[in-house]
Amino acid sequence: MSDADPGRPQRPAAQDTDAPADADEDVAALQARVAELTDQRLRALAELDNARKRYDRDLDNVREQERMQVTREWLPVVDNLERALVHSGANSESIIIGVGAVTEQAIRLIGQLGFPRQGALGEPFDPSRHDAAGSRADPDAPPGTVVEVLQPAYGEGERQLRPALVIVATGD
Repeated sequence: MSDADPGRPQRPAAQDTDAPADADEDVAALQARVAELTDQRLRALAELDNARKRYDRDLDNVREQERMQVTREWLPVVDNLERALVHSGANSESIIIGVGAVTEQAIRLIGQLGFPRQGALGEPFDPSRHDAAGSRADPDAPPGTVVEVLQPAYGEGERQLRPALVIVATGD
C-alpha cells in the first residue's frame, strides 16, 4: 500500500542525480516570481499614491475656482453697498430704497447659488427647519405655529445652510 494521497498528482520518482538542481531551479523561479509580484505591488501602491495626490490637487483647483466664481458673483452686491455709502449724505428715503434693493439682490444671489430663502411665518413649527428663540401668546395664530421670523432660513433639506430663528405661538 502506498502513502500517497489518491487525489493528489504524483511526481515521478527522481531517477537521476539532477533532483537538487531541479529543486534549485524551482526555488529560483519562485523567488523571481515573488520579486516580480513584489515589484508590481510596489508600483501599484506608488501609482495609487500618485493618483490620490493628483485627485487632491484637482479638488483644490476646483474649490479655488468655485471660491473665485462665488466671490465674482458677490462683487456687484459689494459695489452697490459702496455706492449706497457714497450717497449716505443724500435723502434718507433714497438710501433706504437703495439698501432694500441691494438686500433683494443679495437674497436673489443666494438663491441662485442653490440656497433659496425660506419663509416660515404662519407655518407649523418644525425643529428640522426652525430654531425656536421663544414663544408668545397670539390669539390670531394656532398654537405651535411660527408668528415671527427673527432670521430667515436659507436652503432646504440636506442643503440647509441654517434653520429659521423664530417665535412660536403658544396656546395661552
